[in-house]
Amino acid sequence: MEQRKIMMKKKSNEQKAGWIVREPAELLKFLFEMMPSQSRKSVKGMLGRGQVTVNDNVITQFNETLSTGDRVAILSEGANPKVKVKGIEILYEDDDLVAVDKEAGLLTIASDKEKQATAYRQLSDYVKSGNPKARIFIVHRLDRDTSGVMLFAKSKQIQQRLQNSWKDSVRERTYIALVEGIVEKNGTVTSWLTEDKTLTMRSSSRPDKGQKAVTRYKVLETGRELSLLQVNLETGRKNQIRVHMQDLGHPIIGDRKYGSRKNIIGRLGLHAYALQFKHPTTGEVMRFESKTPESFTRRI
Repeated sequence: MEQRKIMMKKKSNEQKAGWIVREPAELLKFLFEMMPSQSRKSVKGMLGRGQVTVNDNVITQFNETLSTGDRVAILSEGANPKVKVKGIEILYEDDDLVAVDKEAGLLTIASDKEKQATAYRQLSDYVKSGNPKARIFIVHRLDRDTSGVMLFAKSKQIQQRLQNSWKDSVRERTYIALVEGIVEKNGTVTSWLTEDKTLTMRSSSRPDKGQKAVTRYKVLETGRELSLLQVNLETGRKNQIRVHMQDLGHPIIGDRKYGSRKNIIGRLGLHAYALQFKHPTTGEVMRFESKTPESFTRRI
């Protein structure tokens, strides 16, 4: 894997901490030891943002080998400011992956009507600002009106490795859904899904009618007319949660396409809360969360 080093001017960026390496070590492990009060996620974030220097060179590669006498420092801000992205918060970045928190209303990828303001286009511009040859690849998608955690790859190889091993690599895909009516108990919905000519997914109880889809749900809270559910996917079909909530008789708030009659929060009541997966290169199990929107909990 190509090592990323960026020469920088120290005048515009203050050094927050620094150490001299006493014996050879891997950069990430060294940082964990030197900053025991920081979470592992926080330390990895510093690397991804370009805040770590070795001998005055910014290093973002976690497994950079340190030699005795090397000077490691933490900068007050990233050394390579990139283009600003709207509707996206970058949760994590390394040489293989970018994990983001997407706002509702932002397309994942271009459509006939929208080609510029997409998560893909913005992240592509973001990585190219640091390296004009850099590229971004979609690992999985969220509907335009669904918010939450998404994962992108920085190479076709990593994308394919993740997609080909998706069932084995992904340990958790948790969503939060605000649905109509009172859901009284936890349960599972299983059906077979097909897509019609209007691009609407249809659900059937017959195994010969499409792809099998399994959705587990747990009741978190209930109100007078609404329920807040935790939803976990065992399969990842298009619009799966939306169709299965309709099957359950409790469509997602704001989802007119799949039976909702209410739009009291001004958006679709579906949020990708957490994604846990095995890193395709390091093998480390990683987990990212996105806070449940306040508009969901205010209505319960």
